[in-house]
Amino acid sequence: MATVTTTAFCLLASTALAGCGAGGTGETRSAGDLLDDANATMRKLKSVTVDITNRTTGGGTVTSHLVTDLDDRCRSTTTWSGGGVLEQIRLGTTDYVRPNRAYVQKWKKKPGVTGEQKLWVKTPVDPKSSGGDGLTSCERPFDSFGTAKKGDSTRVGDTRAIEVIVTDKADKEGTYTFYVAEEGEPYVLKTVYKSAAQLTTTSFSGFDEPLDLRAPRPGEVLSAGSVNTR
Repeated sequence: MATVTTTAFCLLASTALAGCGAGGTGETRSAGDLLDDANATMRKLKSVTVDITNRTTGGGTVTSHLVTDLDDRCRSTTTWSGGGVLEQIRLGTTDYVRPNRAYVQKWKKKPGVTGEQKLWVKTPVDPKSSGGDGLTSCERPFDSFGTAKKGDSTRVGDTRAIEVIVTDKADKEGTYTFYVAEEGEPYVLKTVYKSAAQLTTTSFSGFDEPLDLRAPRPGEVLSAGSVNTR
């Protein structure tokens, strides 16, 4: 779980790296310029929705839905192909976490749990966590990497986009394809990472939309370390 989840979320560090500058065109700007413009644009966002589907040849499929302010407030739902689901709300220095029964039985090694987990567990955010606990950070670094070249013009939904294909010496078997909006702001609309063992698709939407993030009601919260088994 940790390996697949970390891989999926780490890709977010590289997904919003391509763009085309406002006022320019994909034909006249270099791939490097597109990356730099997208970095700057994505870093200015106050909120974004991120949907990830990560498939591996030996580890099944993990999907994630994340709404974040790119700082310290976010809500995510991660689902494993084996049936496990982990919900998370992060508000500043506090996490509210709610695993379902399948998650607790498999990942937490508690096969005796038979009831659905209806309550949230409240726990302080661990600043030293590297993501191996299955939880995600609200932050997303938007930094350039590798060697970029321009691909074809296409559409993502109703928006025209240009492909930016990135390869990196640190990952000789993988290729990243970024789909960058050619209309309006140079947002990254989608990115696809492909290797022999992995296929990860990350979609971005809800740019700067208002966030409705709040803590669960007090009656829905347990202390850290407790699990509802009823």
